[in-house]
Amino acid sequence: MAAELTAHQLIAQHRPTLDQALEAIRTRAYWSPHPEHPKAYGENGSLGMAEGKAAFDALLGTRIDLGQPGTDDWVGGEVSPYGIELGVTYPHADVDVLLPAMRAGQRAWRDARAEARAAVCLEILKRISDRTHEFAHAVMHTSGQAFMMAFQAGGPHAQDRGLEAVAYAYVEQVRTPDSAEWVKPQGKRDPLTMTKRFTPVPRGIALLIGCNTFPTWNGYPGLFASLATGNAVLVKPHPRAVLPLALTVQVAREVLAETGFDPNLVALAAERPGEGIAKTLAVRPEIRIIDYTGSTAFGDWLEANARQAQVYTEKAGVNTVIVESTDNYKGMLSNLAFSLSLYSGQMCTTPQNLLIPRDGITTEEGPKSFDEVVADLAKSVGGLLGDDARANALLGAIVNPDVKARLEAASGLGEVALPSREISNPEFPDAVVRTPVIVKLDGTKPDDEAAYMSECFGPVSFAVAVDSAADAVDLLRRTIRDKGAMTVGAYTSSEEFEQAVQEACLEECAQLSLNLTGGVYVNQTAAFSDFHGSGGNPAANAALSDGAFVANRFRVVEVRRDA
Repeated sequence: MAAELTAHQLIAQHRPTLDQALEAIRTRAYWSPHPEHPKAYGENGSLGMAEGKAAFDALLGTRIDLGQPGTDDWVGGEVSPYGIELGVTYPHADVDVLLPAMRAGQRAWRDARAEARAAVCLEILKRISDRTHEFAHAVMHTSGQAFMMAFQAGGPHAQDRGLEAVAYAYVEQVRTPDSAEWVKPQGKRDPLTMTKRFTPVPRGIALLIGCNTFPTWNGYPGLFASLATGNAVLVKPHPRAVLPLALTVQVAREVLAETGFDPNLVALAAERPGEGIAKTLAVRPEIRIIDYTGSTAFGDWLEANARQAQVYTEKAGVNTVIVESTDNYKGMLSNLAFSLSLYSGQMCTTPQNLLIPRDGITTEEGPKSFDEVVADLAKSVGGLLGDDARANALLGAIVNPDVKARLEAASGLGEVALPSREISNPEFPDAVVRTPVIVKLDGTKPDDEAAYMSECFGPVSFAVAVDSAADAVDLLRRTIRDKGAMTVGAYTSSEEFEQAVQEACLEECAQLSLNLTGGVYVNQTAAFSDFHGSGGNPAANAALSDGAFVANRFRVVEVRRDA
């Protein structure tokens, strides 16, 4: 009774938030229950700035013991992109012991029904939100994001995405009623009468394969979509970004235990250096759902080989912006400069290819040649990042050596319009901080095409000269179709051209942003309103979040009997 009472208490406490989330995904209007400003925390049980930093510092050099069954070793080794050795160790699991233990709690979790599961998930998110400052430092020192971005994207924005997934999961589960009376008339004979009961049944154990750059933002949608639909979740973090997801698992296990459910419904699978357990886990028969964010190569492997599981992937694409014309030239340049610089371009939504007619564009300032547009953009980026303190706050740190190598190689691909420069970070002298590079390429040259038609993840963008605006649309279509795109942008003051770009994105299934010149950027999406990815081109087979992202994580089982 105590566990049941606790579940009812959580429903009463969190039902208003769930209802607001349901309304938000219906209207697509702005809403968030999670404050974006650091000063909003520090009361009502939440950690303030100093407390959050102290909590993070206290984690360094410690062992996070989750009390999981099957722990056979302790592993770690994360080094912050800012140069700090975290020294945190985590349980290494014997999966032959852990997976059966995870399955054991699913019956009670299934029988709890959708509203109770949603309430438990919202309590997990609430407790994570109370520790946002602590989580922000964990995200910062595993992803290389600057603090404010780690705070917002790794904290409230990630929590929003988790709550959004819970809302979609709830909608899909309650679409079918719990029970129904079925009466079929038989003319003069007695009617046929049946009672029917419908139960959402989870697929099984879900595997979340975390990413290095956005461990919480990309991880929370799949985690909470699976948990809210009745599945156990095994969290396999990226080896360089274990801490944020380990803390998440810790909170989830605490809430599950306190509400009378099996804490093993959520568990961590940390790995030894070079162990590569994602491949092993992905094909285990117990794993019935997989959420993955990362490289195209491994995403394709999962889709081809994890045949027993429902696989949701966010892979890589070649994001494109077409510049055809504008009536706010300075606003366009400023917006693009910020988009190219934010987190050193280490976002799956950052523009890579800027398609510009070689004869130039029209603006409210008069015509601008291709070279002028590129030079002015380079100047805008340089101005934005000219002050080292501001540059550090925007760029963060290069997340791994592969990104640094791609950046250094990019200058050899064509004429450099904006060279990358090294920036020192006084607070973290070992951090690798680089400004973006812009390289000019010709859209008609095969050698150049090999460069701009491949994803170059990091602070690298290509200004591609095309013969005409129509050719830009054709190249956009081909890029989306062949390589995929998480985002597309376009600048135009022509209604006819706007329609052409829009039609290309509708046909190729890519998310489009038009004429962004203010404080919204192509590489940002808002939970409850914007769809992240479309699931309709090679960059991702799922969208965060929509009904399709949650509906196939469970099936409905019917029990019927004569009345």
